[in-house]
This record gives sequence, structure tokens and C-alpha cells, in this order.
Amino acid sequence: MSKREQERQQLYSTIWGIANKLRGSIDGWDFKQYVLGIIFYRYISENLLNYINEGEHKSGNKNFDYIKLTDKESQKIKEDIIKSKGFFILPSELFENVFKKAEHDENLNTTLENIFKNIEASANGTKSDEDFRGLFEDIDVNNKKLGSTVKERNKKLLALLEGVNEMKLGNYQDNTIDAFGDAYEFLMGMYASEAGKSGGEYFTPQEVSELLARITIVGKKKIGKVYDPTVGSGSLLLKFAKILGKKNIQGFYGQEKNLTTYNLCRINMFLHDISYEDFNIKHGDTLLEPLHLNEIPFEAIVSNPPYSINWEGKKNATLINDPRFSPAGILAPESKADFAFIMHSLSHLAPNGVAAIVCFPGILYRSGAEQKIRKYLVDNNFIDCIIQLPSNLFFGTSIATCIMVLKKNKENVNDILFIDASKECNKVTNSNKLSETNIETILNTFKDRKEKKHFSKRVKINEIAEQDYSLSVNTYVEIEDKKEIIDIKVLNKEIDEITKKCDSLRKDIKKIIKEIEG
Repeated sequence: MSKREQERQQLYSTIWGIANKLRGSIDGWDFKQYVLGIIFYRYISENLLNYINEGEHKSGNKNFDYIKLTDKESQKIKEDIIKSKGFFILPSELFENVFKKAEHDENLNTTLENIFKNIEASANGTKSDEDFRGLFEDIDVNNKKLGSTVKERNKKLLALLEGVNEMKLGNYQDNTIDAFGDAYEFLMGMYASEAGKSGGEYFTPQEVSELLARITIVGKKKIGKVYDPTVGSGSLLLKFAKILGKKNIQGFYGQEKNLTTYNLCRINMFLHDISYEDFNIKHGDTLLEPLHLNEIPFEAIVSNPPYSINWEGKKNATLINDPRFSPAGILAPESKADFAFIMHSLSHLAPNGVAAIVCFPGILYRSGAEQKIRKYLVDNNFIDCIIQLPSNLFFGTSIATCIMVLKKNKENVNDILFIDASKECNKVTNSNKLSETNIETILNTFKDRKEKKHFSKRVKINEIAEQDYSLSVNTYVEIEDKKEIIDIKVLNKEIDEITKKCDSLRKDIKKIIKEIEG
């Protein structure tokens, strides 16, 4: 195991220990808010401290240490810091200083509450206002679930601070960014797997996120704006930063309906060292109130929208005239919004862009409005590829999902590539996981558009029309029959030989019995 992997495992072990100490009074999926919130508080404290100290040291003030300044002295640089970092923290309110006094602070809950309010307030009226507003609102330090008395609540808060302080996150310049990001992803994955659907709907497994991102950037080393209309905790968008490097991406854009998850996503951006100037995450219902219309188009779109949720559909008379949905001439069913998200993504896609969307398999073959929308997408050649994924990849569902890849200007104008990757996985406990080899196999087939028996096939548009516009992978890619072929003649001969042996044995047994009796 590499040193880096050892450090990561040690980090995970520490987080697991914190979670085990603090679980009990609060459900695990809810309690992650506190763990992530305090990790975030430590992160921005160290981030700011390093930034200020580094600037002073470069200017020749080698002995400067911001953490030792008085709050009054820090006011001299407050305005400049907010302009560059988007927020400000007083020296007395930095994580390290607060932790030193926490054990003897009888009003720890109030102390933390005021600090969180002050951090958010520092961005009021500035360009970063929207990015910091409400970031800490899910960390309710006065929640009675933490304890029925202030003393009990403070005991839990102190344990939380101690646990986060113990995390070995290394030298900030060397590996802190990765360590904080790893901590976030581990916590989200751990709690999502425990919470099932309630947690899993906010978090896409990392290997699936990587596959989606890599599909959209084939052949590119730099990319424009990337977008996720159902951004959740932001894990899909952040894969672009890991794969290409954040400097090679023009900006990160996303929208999330759930307020708690919206806050998590913004925290995740900061924990992965994405500047407030480089991301634009909005809170709202993407289908009814799209908030990035002024940012269209996007060169890469990735999404894992909620499967078959209800939406207003034809009950809302304005939606059929919405330019996102009107080209298909029909709206997605009110009880199944899947194609509404797909049409929304297509409308936001750049002419040279690629969208990779996780789909519930039913939308690929059901009749009615969904069939008509498929007809529109197929006839206009917007679908580039359909990939069947293995079952048990996602938290909270065992369903074998698919990926739909959309392009507005396809190089291969008359066909759709179907890939059956349902067996491309490794078994991990009760779940399946995509390995790097599995991802490469899928990607290489996608890039080369090669046909392989029982795995991939290119199908002409007219052939798909003949199949009533079914986009189910198994309609076109024949499943390999692994049943053993039995030669009846050989089998009968073997049976005859066995029968002869049985007869011979019976005779021998009778002979032996006769000898014994005689």
C-alpha cells in the first residue's frame, strides 16, 4: 500500500471513529451535517490562515502569524481579504484558537453559533454573498437531539471538535486539499450507504461520476463550462477538476432543489478548493425554475436525476410552450419526470458539447409520451450512445441503470451505439463497483465505436424506428448464452455405460452376499 493510500485509510479510520462516538441520539444521515460542518469550519480556518501568512511571508514579514493577532489588529486587512477570498474570520474565531479554549467554554454552543453567523455575515453585500449565505444553517448547535441540556450538547460539540482536530490532514500546501475532499467523499459515501435511498439520492458513487465525466471530455484537455441540473452534493462536477485539473475548466454550474443538499454542494466546492468565483450553484426546482438560462450553453453536462419523480407536466399549461420541452411536442408524464430532465439538459447543451445522463431503464422502452419523446430524440439524431450499467451500483437501489449520451452534432450521423456493460463490475460485499479496468473497457468501446459480440453494437436509426423506438440495450445487443451445449448422442452413450457398470456391480454384490450366506 502506498504512503498516500495509508494516509487516506488512516483518515477514513479517524472519521469512522468520530461517527461511532457521536451516533446514537441523532440519525447517521442527519449527523453527517455536523461532522461535515466542523470539517468545513476547520478547512476554511486553515485555508484563510495559510493564505494570509503566506502573503506576509512573501513580502518579507517572516515572523508574521495571523493566528496570534488581536481581532482589532486584523481589521486592517479585512476588506482586502474578503475581496480575494470571499470571506473573513477573526483570529479569535479560527478553528485552532476556538478548539484550545473549547474544553473550558461553558457556552461552546453559543460561541460556535456566533462564529458561523460572523463568517456568513462577512460576505454580506459582496460578490461572494450568495455563495456563503446559509452555509452553516444545517449545523444547529442548539438542536435538542444533541442533548436535552446545554451541558450535554456542549459535550457532544466538544467531542466533535476533538475528532476533527485529530484528523491528520498533513501540510496544507502538500496535501490538505485532497485530504479534506477525501474526508467529504468518504463521509458522504459512508452515510449514503447506511441511509439507503434517503441519503443515496444525494450522492453518486465516485466511479460512476468518473465514468460520466470522462464520457463528456473524450479527446479534450481543456473544457468550457460544466453543468449538472440536479447537482446534489456536487460529486459529478468535481470529477472534472480531478480529471482535467480545475485550471482547465471555465466554471462549475449546478442547481439543486433540496436546501440541505444545496448547502452540502457549496461546502463540497470549497473543500475541493474551488474558488467562489469559479462555481455557480443555485437553489431551486430545475424543471419549473431553471436558474442558469443566462449561462447557456454548456460544453459538458453530467447528471443523475431522481428516478421517475412526479412533476407538474401538462397540469401546468405554460410548460408545453417552454422552449426546453416544446420541440418534442409532448411533455414527460406527470408521474415520471425522467424525460423532462433529459430535454432540459439537451436544451442547455452546446453545439460541440456532450451530455451523459443516468437513466431509469423503464424510460427506454415504455410507450405513450415517453415513446414520442424517444422518437423526437432518435429522429433528430441527438442520441449518441446508450450504456447498460451493472445492477447494485447505486446507494438505495439494486436497479441496473443506464447512461444516455446526448450530442447535438454527431460525427456518426446515422446510428446509435449500444453497450451492454451489465457484467463490467467487481462484487464488493452486497454491492457492485466499477473498477478502473471496467471504466476503461466502457470508455474505449465508446470512443472507438467498435462492435463486439454480446457487448456492443451500432444500430441504424431506421432499425430503431422499426423497433418502435425502443432504446433498451438488450433489444440490439444479444445476451451471451453461457449454458453448456449438450450432445444427446454422447450423453446417451454415457448413460448406457453407467447402466452397464451398475448391472455389473449388482451382480458382484449378489455374488458376495451369496458367498457370505453360504
